[in-house]
Amino acid sequence: MPGSQARSRARDRNNVLNRPEFLSLNQPARRDQPAGEGRGGPRRPVFRQPSQQDDGAVRGSREAPEGGVGAEGSPKDASRFPEQDCMQLNPTFRGIAVSALLAIDISLSKRLGMCVGAHGRGAPLRPMVTLLALTGHALPWIIGTLFCLWSSSTLAGQEVLVNLLLALFLDLMTVAGMQKLVKRKGPWDFPPGFLDYVAMDMYSFPAAHASRAAMVCKFLLNHLVLAVPLRILLYLWAFLVGLSRVLLGKHHLSDVGCGFALGFLHFSLVESVWLDSATCQMLISIGTLPWTLLV
Repeated sequence: MPGSQARSRARDRNNVLNRPEFLSLNQPARRDQPAGEGRGGPRRPVFRQPSQQDDGAVRGSREAPEGGVGAEGSPKDASRFPEQDCMQLNPTFRGIAVSALLAIDISLSKRLGMCVGAHGRGAPLRPMVTLLALTGHALPWIIGTLFCLWSSSTLAGQEVLVNLLLALFLDLMTVAGMQKLVKRKGPWDFPPGFLDYVAMDMYSFPAAHASRAAMVCKFLLNHLVLAVPLRILLYLWAFLVGLSRVLLGKHHLSDVGCGFALGFLHFSLVESVWLDSATCQMLISIGTLPWTLLV
């Protein structure tokens, strides 16, 4: 008996499949005892190196009580992988068309951003383009309308100015709400400046300057008697204000186009709820009441 046990141990020791590096290749641990070894005899410890699949199995067993089912193909495994790592094997025609249009929009917007930075292709034109974009900012228009309203003495002029002021506030709040909802970054992803924070113009879609320029252009053309050259210049100004934001790298072309459409929509809304002279005088008296109390 001792001789047979010694020969059995020597045979197992010389077998290369019993080495730890071979036992780690996803093979179950050997639980059978060598031939001739009794129940009470000493057992040889089996060394096994952990593998990647074993780690995955342990991790899956730990996550199974938390998420429910942990088997392959279950909702738990499907939610483990991020959505952007999954490939859509059968995209729809609509999805392909939208992706192509967005790619063209981003490419053209970056090509037109000639005044981006101090060393761009259109760096000499950057001060003039910045000044042109400033003419479509909300702050100059609101301050200018308040000053004209304060200095106006006719009821018709005050009526037009009050409705223009309400249209400016409507445009400001609507565009700020849509930008906060969509949260689209610009083509060059520049941080917003101080004036942008004041006007709540912190995102790209839709373009607030384009919306305001289109709304003001239609408002002035509808309520002011202007000659044909001035009307053409007003249309040209609104177009250049929207284009200046693309040249500065603040907005995409689609942002400016949607801003123009939104500005025309704001004008139509203000025209449909036009405030008469009596309502405007009441609002003016309410607005001037706190100032008279302070004086």
